[in-house]
Amino acid sequence: MSTENLQRQEAIEKLKSLVDKIDIGMLCTFNPESDYPHAIPMSRQEVDENGDIWFLFSSESDTHQNLQRNHKVSLLYSDVSNYSFLSINGTGNISQDSTRIDKYWNKIVAAWFEQGREDPRIRVLKVTPEEGHYWDNKTNKLVTFLKVATSALSGKQMDIGREGELDL
Repeated sequence: MSTENLQRQEAIEKLKSLVDKIDIGMLCTFNPESDYPHAIPMSRQEVDENGDIWFLFSSESDTHQNLQRNHKVSLLYSDVSNYSFLSINGTGNISQDSTRIDKYWNKIVAAWFEQGREDPRIRVLKVTPEEGHYWDNKTNKLVTFLKVATSALSGKQMDIGREGELDL
């Protein structure tokens, strides 16, 4: 696996392409009363031009309670069918931005909020990435598997993908 560290716009583009492709990631928040992170699956609403990742969620959730005490978050994305993975650490900022709620409102979000767009529990979460790391193959899963098998049998290292830091 080759290393390809990306900076600024290239890093944002890589982050955006992976998050958009994978969509659902595990959002980890931190409760000071636990030694372990609290992780839940979340579907992103948008990755903006700055690399910020936006979500809608409920003020009644454990995630909301955790973010009230600690703004640090981790996001973990995994697409095992394509051997693409992304780890992001950053800061979460909560708002009730009605413009964003309107922008992101859809039938799937509506299933979580019985009172509709006016539900007082709806919160907007903006995750601002501070650091990231990705692992991505350069080909499809079958070719990657064949390269791994060839490397194992021949002892010769084959370039099966790339990984690197995202300097956001």
